[in-house]
Amino acid sequence: MGLLLPCILLLCVSTFSAGLDFQQGSKASGQSVFVRQSYVKEKAAKIVKRSLPAWLSPSAGHRIQRRSVPEGDSCKALQGYETKLADNTHRYTFNDLSGSVSLAWVGDGTGVILALTTFQVPFFMIRLGQSKLYRSENYGKSFQDVTNLINNTFIRSEFGIAIGPENSGKVILTGEVSGGHGSRIFVSDDFGKSFSHQDLPFIPLMQIMYNPENSNVLLVLSNKNELWLSEDFGSNWKKLHDMVCLVKWGRKNAIFFTASLNGSCSDRGMLELRRTTDFGKTIKTVASKIYSFGLGGRFLFASVMTGKGTLRMIHVSVDQGQTWNMAQLPPVGHEQFYSILAANDEMVFMHVDEPGDSGFGTIYVSDDRGTVYSKSLERHLYTTTGGETDFTNVTSLRGVFITSILAEDSSVQTVVSFDQGGEWVPLRKPADSKCDATAKDPDKCSLHIHAAYSTAMRLNVPMLPMTEPNAVGLILAHGSVGDAISVMRPDVYVSDDGGYTWIKALDGPHHYAILDSGGLLVAVEHSPTQPINQIKFSTDEGQCWGVYNFTQDPIYFTGLASEPGARSMNVSIWGYRDSLLSQYWISITIDFRDLLTRDCDDKDYVQWLAHSDDISDPNDGCMLGYKEKFLRLRKDSVCWNGRDYMVNTQPTPCPCTLDDFLCDFGYYRQENSSECVEQPDLKGQVLEFCLHGKEEQLQTSGYRKIPGDKCEGGEMPERKEIDLSKRCVSDLVGPSLLIDNRSSKSVPIVITVIVVMLLSIAAGVVFVKKYVCGGRFLVHRYSVLQQHVEDNAVEGVDDPLETNHTQNGKIEFHDDSDEDLLE
Repeated sequence: MGLLLPCILLLCVSTFSAGLDFQQGSKASGQSVFVRQSYVKEKAAKIVKRSLPAWLSPSAGHRIQRRSVPEGDSCKALQGYETKLADNTHRYTFNDLSGSVSLAWVGDGTGVILALTTFQVPFFMIRLGQSKLYRSENYGKSFQDVTNLINNTFIRSEFGIAIGPENSGKVILTGEVSGGHGSRIFVSDDFGKSFSHQDLPFIPLMQIMYNPENSNVLLVLSNKNELWLSEDFGSNWKKLHDMVCLVKWGRKNAIFFTASLNGSCSDRGMLELRRTTDFGKTIKTVASKIYSFGLGGRFLFASVMTGKGTLRMIHVSVDQGQTWNMAQLPPVGHEQFYSILAANDEMVFMHVDEPGDSGFGTIYVSDDRGTVYSKSLERHLYTTTGGETDFTNVTSLRGVFITSILAEDSSVQTVVSFDQGGEWVPLRKPADSKCDATAKDPDKCSLHIHAAYSTAMRLNVPMLPMTEPNAVGLILAHGSVGDAISVMRPDVYVSDDGGYTWIKALDGPHHYAILDSGGLLVAVEHSPTQPINQIKFSTDEGQCWGVYNFTQDPIYFTGLASEPGARSMNVSIWGYRDSLLSQYWISITIDFRDLLTRDCDDKDYVQWLAHSDDISDPNDGCMLGYKEKFLRLRKDSVCWNGRDYMVNTQPTPCPCTLDDFLCDFGYYRQENSSECVEQPDLKGQVLEFCLHGKEEQLQTSGYRKIPGDKCEGGEMPERKEIDLSKRCVSDLVGPSLLIDNRSSKSVPIVITVIVVMLLSIAAGVVFVKKYVCGGRFLVHRYSVLQQHVEDNAVEGVDDPLETNHTQNGKIEFHDDSDEDLLE
């Protein structure tokens, strides 16, 4: 028996991790087989809009089908690969007893990988630990033990390996000294070739954060909730503030943090939100009565107590907290939460939890100011216990999002939006699959995707859905085909058109990775009890798979690792072998470059129109106001895209139609209709609301353009906002920060507006529950916050800033709720 418990491989790229997994090979070493999957030829049914009950209604008029090649062509192209892959298979054994491994790629295309192994055991009142550091310069084909660079210091594995932004080459490791009573960092600015160390005057509570605009500037919270800053890459530190509960980098060197006035971060709702733009020289309070805050795109969000029991409201700023607007969203109580699901410079997806322990809520999508919201999806699954949601931004195709709803019968069902939250529909059943036992009708069912909720429920799902921006239209995911997500053994499904059509690519659960911008897929079967020796690969987006035996001595599988960005041709299979007295780590890296014998040229690419199947139809393919034509690799072309491959797109504007518009303030869409109709309880009334601290009157035909929609001409419903020149500010964030230059005559007007607001809210809640069904609905809130901390002038928000990118380069946010510190 081994000395250690089963090991865990932590693949730390940004925050990516892979849990404990084992694998079983089904063929003897030296054998190879082809796994063929039938290909979809049937025409897909029309995507049913705005009607969840009509999920299964097919229409022969729609011709969406998968890009296809004659059966066998791509499989024949793979023959004779065994020798090529065997000559490019590299094995490395780590001779230590560590219980976990953390991996980090340093730089883009450098080939540098750092592997940190850690082993620790409790001993009386202290922890005994050991760390070893290894470095590779060839994508993991070989490693060098460089533990001497960190003086054999125990590195805290929970903080992983902090890699600097872009290609800065910076690395930070956080270590323990003095038996855990002190901390030391090891820093490198040459991609981990050398390290220098610095003892810290505090013990970190979190991983050290780089300034995204200057990697020499670092920020961290201590275990005493002190905020510390370094401007020289960790050589010197200064304390900026005490009792800081949450801190985030903003744009243009701004730092936002919440501070407690009573010495406790547990007193949520009584925090102050503060900002510094000069690294702590001056600090301003921009809001008070804060429950939590978050950043997304150009938006700053604050969850603010209303002063009415435990209710709180979301406030939004687009000028770094100078001025605020109250988001027109329902308030939530202490048992509820808000969550930013996704955000960029143009719009926000916000989840609002339902009262009680329901496990679901409602998704709202914002306008381009982040304040006016339309209802996008009801009964959106978001658990209150662990905070799991299946919301997935399909980065491989513009406007596509996948998530799950909790049906009335408590089943979990997958829905997809192809138009940035405008409509949600089920995923079509793959033509090569049959409905499972969950289907009431064996001929009518849909595909359901396993995501974060399934992994939290410990279903047999080893990986979340995977997409990459440079692998256009490609989605890999585990799923089941029926009326709802099944607890039965899932299979791997692949879509090559952003989720419109799917095939079952692999039987059973697998670990998978995208290489060469989608030109190569790799997968390893998931079997937790047996060692494995096989890897599968496909050069035609999952239609045909080759199987390669990479070792004669199977290993217990723990993770599949490839360089972030999906441009590499190398993949590493991590695991361990069990000997009589010990276990030791094994890394097997396979370079697939020689499998693709030539570089791709013009004849290997074909023109493809997104959201369409008929490139000659002038009315097809318009999505969010324009069409996009891509050059995509032919399925039967076995060639190398290369690291320099760039997605080639040709956008063409479309004339505007009603599908390019959301329902405006006071309007909603009825089921199975594109027309926005006036809300009955507001019919005939003058619509007045507050924006930017001024009361405005809205003149509208019921429509407003979807944020980011680029349609031109065509149908353009009229919309106008008339400034009534009245102040309508809120004191929710803190009376001391508000501007008080209103005349006494405005007081009764404000009181009247508040009374009308409360009555409208009550009527609106009843109406929403009665009339809204799956489509888009605008929530009506009439109050707004105007705050300015520098002078008495009331100004509009600043111009939009450049798009915010996360560390992995995606314009995407998928953060915790404000219950867990809104992010």
